[in-house]
Amino acid sequence: MNSKILVLILVLALIGGGIFWIKKENVLEKQNLIEKEGNFKIKEEKIESEKKEKVLETKKQAPEITLISVYDNYQVNPELKTAWGFGLVIKTSNERILFDTGGNSNILLFNMKKLGVDPKSIDKVVISHIHSDHLGGLEGFLKENSKVKVFIPSSFPDSVREMIKNYRASFVDISKPQKISDFVFSTGELYGPPKEQSLIILSKKGLIVITGCAHPGIVKIVKKAKEMFPQKEVYLVLGGFHHPSKKVVSELKKLKVKKVAPSHCSGDEIRELFKEEYQNDFIENGVGKIISIE
Repeated sequence: MNSKILVLILVLALIGGGIFWIKKENVLEKQNLIEKEGNFKIKEEKIESEKKEKVLETKKQAPEITLISVYDNYQVNPELKTAWGFGLVIKTSNERILFDTGGNSNILLFNMKKLGVDPKSIDKVVISHIHSDHLGGLEGFLKENSKVKVFIPSSFPDSVREMIKNYRASFVDISKPQKISDFVFSTGELYGPPKEQSLIILSKKGLIVITGCAHPGIVKIVKKAKEMFPQKEVYLVLGGFHHPSKKVVSELKKLKVKKVAPSHCSGDEIRELFKEEYQNDFIENGVGKIISIE
């Protein structure tokens, strides 16, 4: 065979082989790309699935919550005593927390016993701020039950710590957001004046925000709760709202607060405005009120 023809055949064979390998590499690259996209999609779906599982897990684990008003100047149960101040018992499947103690321990203990809440069943006490209508009942309560841990704002004077220690109870200073118990958190001290802490409970229906007097501002407290738990909606805001301006009603609506239960220092006018705006989602709150979140 002519040498020129052989050379031509070899050249054509090389070119053909090159084209084949290029095509093969392109096919392989496309297959790899498809596999990578598929894997990425699988990973995305897995992450999304894990997020949904976590949300479902939280709903499964979040306990049923019962809130019992044991001290207030507003009244729901006429058999109970009223006085200026605030006190609320929080019951979960694991423990009982007393949030604020009102101003008079005799009234506090009378109402608790009337409502079937044994003072000795309380595991923890949380005091929102230094004012006597929230702190005043603590010493009398400790005489009944000193086997508790008391969570107080770190700005409290040492005299309060000494009083707690005198009854052989323990205390925890709160300055920043902190876990109080399973599903129960403190906002940490927010400036009023005075400095005040509120509670946030993770319930099956969303966040429950509990305030003593809301000196820092009820809107600011709700925003703090949403900042701490940005993935969750606010289901209920309860407690003293500290005579806020009328615009607070629309501001809480904008923050998508589902239900409100203002009492203590909120004021009659603002309660009526909330009642008008929230209608069935307004809760008439006062001493003797029992709210169950299942």
